Amino acid sequence: MVTEVAVNRGLRGVYFDTTTASMIDGDVGRLIYRGYEIGDLALHSTAEETFYLLLKGKLPTRAELDAFDAEMKQSRPIPDYVYQVIRLVQKAHPMDVLRTAVSALAATDPDVDDNSLEATLRKGIRLTAQAPTIVAAHYRIRNGLPPVPPHPSLSHAENFLYMLFNQKPAPEDAKLMDTDFILHAEHGANASAFAARVAAGTAADLHAAVTAGIATLKGPMHGGAAEAVMKMAVDIGEEDHAQEYVRHVLESGGRVMGFGHRVYRVEDPRARYLRDGCRRLGEQKGDPKWFRILSRVEDAMQPYRARGIYVNVDFWAGAIYHLLGIPEDLFISIFALGRVPGWTLQVMEQYSNNILIRPLLKYVGPMNLKYIPIELRG
Repeated sequence: MVTEVAVNRGLRGVYFDTTTASMIDGDVGRLIYRGYEIGDLALHSTAEETFYLLLKGKLPTRAELDAFDAEMKQSRPIPDYVYQVIRLVQKAHPMDVLRTAVSALAATDPDVDDNSLEATLRKGIRLTAQAPTIVAAHYRIRNGLPPVPPHPSLSHAENFLYMLFNQKPAPEDAKLMDTDFILHAEHGANASAFAARVAAGTAADLHAAVTAGIATLKGPMHGGAAEAVMKMAVDIGEEDHAQEYVRHVLESGGRVMGFGHRVYRVEDPRARYLRDGCRRLGEQKGDPKWFRILSRVEDAMQPYRARGIYVNVDFWAGAIYHLLGIPEDLFISIFALGRVPGWTLQVMEQYSNNILIRPLLKYVGPMNLKYIPIELRG
């Protein structure tokens, strides 16, 4: 007798643990980090302060933030052998390079075999600081340019843009990049965070868990939407073409990129804090075209709000990255840079009360087949 079991495909609606990292209310479009509304953090915090909040569980004092910031800045350089690895795989997709380089960093990390919460926190801070160095170094190496060493005094966001382009960014550019890092830092049990927790559940080290997170984020169903949105905007070309483009895509059974979310049934709360930034940046750069095109796309999709289909965080992010001069295949990597603190926090939570994550699969295949020796098979 076979017992009937419920199958929740994709583990949809299944709670596998508790968390103090973040809370998502998809029905009203609310996102909270450690008790703080994402809007308050996006408008008033910095990436460094938000990373501290996530990793240490509270907002820092000025002295605590200064010490944390100093530790981050000190951790930015990567070993020479990692630059060699980047050169060897420079033709690969930036996410593959980031994944490979993060894995390579484990070879010399002094805490690699220590899964205590204290050591994992130290490793997480290092990886948060080193990941932008990897992405920027790969961008320059593949373009025949020398890597730019990390700047000892610039902020996290400023330093990333500085290492990409070898010049200090405009304050408004750095601020928007900083906000982007805040908005991407943590988002519950999404696919990449779940992958990181599955790795941590086996007692794998943080580098292994973050590598799993990066590998999972690369998939276009998770992290690739910002790149796809910008490609869509380029295909549309002019704002007057947006309505027809959307109609054609939908009538053809396609999907308009940057809309819909597995959790949110209203507007992704992160999107609203990038919309105005995208508009302002386009005006500052003398290139408002992309904001206008995407605004027309959003208008054309309004009838689908009744089905819970709204813009998500990736919709405006791609245009922002483009306006900052960042190539499309780096878009997912920037998502990853912001998410490293969140993955670290998820792994620390997993370690703190660890259990092997081992869901079941319901078998629906044949039964009671008789084995036939190979020489008797037709």
